[in-house]
Amino acid sequence: MIHRYLKNVTTLRLLIEKCIGCGRCAEVCPHRVLSINENKAQIDDKDLCMECGACAKNCPANAITVKTGVGCAAAVITSWIRGKEPSCDCSCGDECC
Repeated sequence: MIHRYLKNVTTLRLLIEKCIGCGRCAEVCPHRVLSINENKAQIDDKDLCMECGACAKNCPANAITVKTGVGCAAAVITSWIRGKEPSCDCSCGDECC
């Protein structure tokens, strides 16, 4: 089952001008966040990103960046692992997430 995390919080970034279209990012992404279209990577659904970093680590052109283990996505994953209700632990409520 693939989980959608909090909307618009992932640190995933794609620099399309650096992409060489090799497809490695799409191959290694466990949630199929990325795909290849017209020989370039594209982000299909950013909110599915769990910030694991596989795409960035496997990109030979350094066209992808993601801060692994930080931000709201990491907090949500940690909540699930601990068997608690998913939460980003933000003190500002839904306004900042």
